[in-house]
Amino acid sequence: MQVKRFFAPTMQQALRMVRDQMGSDSVILSNRRVDGGVEIVTALDYDEAEVRNQLGVADEGKANAARLAELQAERHRKLEEAMRRSQAHIREVKERSERHQEPISAATVGEPFDGDPEEALQGELNGTGESAPGADGWASMREEIHSLRDMIQQMSGQPQGGGERKSSAARLVQQRLSDRLQDMGMDPAYARELAAEHGQGRLDLGWKSALKATAAAIRTESSDMVERGGIYALVGPTGSGKTTTIGKLAARFVLKHGAEKLALVTTDRYRVAAHEQLFVFGRILNVPVRVVDESHSLDSILDDLSDRRLILIDTAGLTAADQGWDEQLEELVNSRHSVLPYLLMSATSQPRIMKSTWHCYNAVGLAGCILTKLDEAVTLGEVVGFAAQSQLPVAYYTDGQKIPDDIHRAGAVDLIKQAVRRHQALTREKPPVVAEGA
Repeated sequence: MQVKRFFAPTMQQALRMVRDQMGSDSVILSNRRVDGGVEIVTALDYDEAEVRNQLGVADEGKANAARLAELQAERHRKLEEAMRRSQAHIREVKERSERHQEPISAATVGEPFDGDPEEALQGELNGTGESAPGADGWASMREEIHSLRDMIQQMSGQPQGGGERKSSAARLVQQRLSDRLQDMGMDPAYARELAAEHGQGRLDLGWKSALKATAAAIRTESSDMVERGGIYALVGPTGSGKTTTIGKLAARFVLKHGAEKLALVTTDRYRVAAHEQLFVFGRILNVPVRVVDESHSLDSILDDLSDRRLILIDTAGLTAADQGWDEQLEELVNSRHSVLPYLLMSATSQPRIMKSTWHCYNAVGLAGCILTKLDEAVTLGEVVGFAAQSQLPVAYYTDGQKIPDDIHRAGAVDLIKQAVRRHQALTREKPPVVAEGA
């Protein structure tokens, strides 16, 4: 937990400073009028349980959330004042040293420490063991440095030594990283797994490491199915965008190679007027559309279309509980033609639904996936996490209804960047959280 105090002439300026330096996830512990303007004390990664433990106020009856926030703010003010007194004392010893021609560099005193302040001080003495202000003065100065180091660590939220405290700090970083990944939309279990592996140090470094690991886990196709040709069946639940995606792929093929080498097929004979949209695409693009039914099997239709370079098969959005599910799967799995099924996964689905859908359609031997409706999703961590966990090669993603514009070849880094930008946009919209009653 990082606590910081801000001063500004107006409340608006102070809040802007908080947002710029601490981010929108910060919690305002207190705000009050002071000479010359406004003072705000704010905390990042605020943990009420941790604060109660630090202040020794376990009983909520003795201090509610608002009172607890004010106590933490007051504690921070006192730490700052004690820190200024310690720095003043160190400067005084330094001046006395300089008067006795025993200089100590300014880097040693009165500044934040990256390493051990006492070791830095000892280095300045060049191993002589002499001190112009006297042994008592140096001992006092060492005590002040130790005290100052502890106060800096308390104010920055760093552990103050000891395996248990370091372990506690690591758990806090992991929890914060897990929360951020879940805010991005990732499945909670996957977010916790990433946080446990990458939340070993600073939060910002863990965040970057987790994103890099996710990008590395996402597989994408190295070639374009429209260019390489073949027979592709688009499978997935109702509303995942199968027919519209086929229209986009078909339009791309026709624009580049013409309509003579393309055909569209549908296996959806289970719903009334299920294939009307596909016939519309066929008429617009001037390509044949064939329907699998009782009189025409999938294999017989594919035999008739053997001269076509690209065949796109639209399927019914069935679930395992629907009539026709087994029949449709058997058509794809048992075909004597090399039919490659691609799962369409909507970015608006919940992670649990994505997992269930994936396991359900795995029976057809999925060759890859297409991520759809990225423009309609509030967050993109769901599809990013799905792609990383499923290890299905991602061929395309779609982000709109325009045909054929809103379909794109997928890249792992590009998907991660889009997910991060979407998360940042949501974060910027959130105002800093104000502790109740502060």
